[in-house]
Amino acid sequence: MVSDATSGAVTGPQVVTDAAHGGRWTSLRADGGREWLWHRDEPRRDGVRPGDAFADAGGLEECVPTVRGTPDHGVAWSRPWVRVGAGEEAVDCPDFRLVRRIRTRPGRTAVDYRLTAEPGYRFLWAAHALLDVSEAATVELRDRAGLSLYPDGGSDTVRGQWPRVGGVRLDRLGPDDGTALGAVINTPEAAVHDGPDTLTLALEAPGQPVSIALWRNLGGFPDDAPYRSVGVEPMLGRVFDLAAAGEEDAARVPAAGEVRWRLTMTTTHRR
Repeated sequence: MVSDATSGAVTGPQVVTDAAHGGRWTSLRADGGREWLWHRDEPRRDGVRPGDAFADAGGLEECVPTVRGTPDHGVAWSRPWVRVGAGEEAVDCPDFRLVRRIRTRPGRTAVDYRLTAEPGYRFLWAAHALLDVSEAATVELRDRAGLSLYPDGGSDTVRGQWPRVGGVRLDRLGPDDGTALGAVINTPEAAVHDGPDTLTLALEAPGQPVSIALWRNLGGFPDDAPYRSVGVEPMLGRVFDLAAAGEEDAARVPAAGEVRWRLTMTTTHRR
């Protein structure tokens, strides 16, 4: 699917999704032609079924109702999505339905989401965007925002404030150093700067906990065949694993049986 523009013609950023294979975003191309999404060859991806181990092909994954944990990256990524209305795609999962509508205009992509489930249902959601950025790229978030740092493979969570935790500058990507870590930062907006280009991601979800997740894999994951991948991920919730979510750490479906939220991405190019 290619995104629909508000005027009815395709203008502005180009978004392409693969409905048949988990609804993954395969392209986010800025007005000037810059491709923001990173990809890798993953032959398992086209044949995945619910219950299969996660097959990382890059792009942007819709992770719901958890990010880490069981099942890894949630349940939507392994199911086909269908077109359900003008510009809308939906996926039906055992406990919920998720619908999205992607709209573009020059410099801006807006995605409206709607999740329906039984009242009280708790979930996490992340726009797991793996970005094609250089070693010089930087990530800008609200200064001194509280965060939780999760070293990959480690059991200890480190609390701190953006951008430096435990001697690590999280806002600078830099060259591969054999590390991999994840962080969840308590802020609804992030900007990624790479040379003359900037991608800004912002999340609106009234009444729900929101955050930005950072996946900073500089050649440290997986152990048997490490590669580099960088994710900047707007989230509903404040932890990676739904099983570890406290009372205020996950989104919750209200009595009306529906949660709505909006993800906005803007792209700029400095001349």
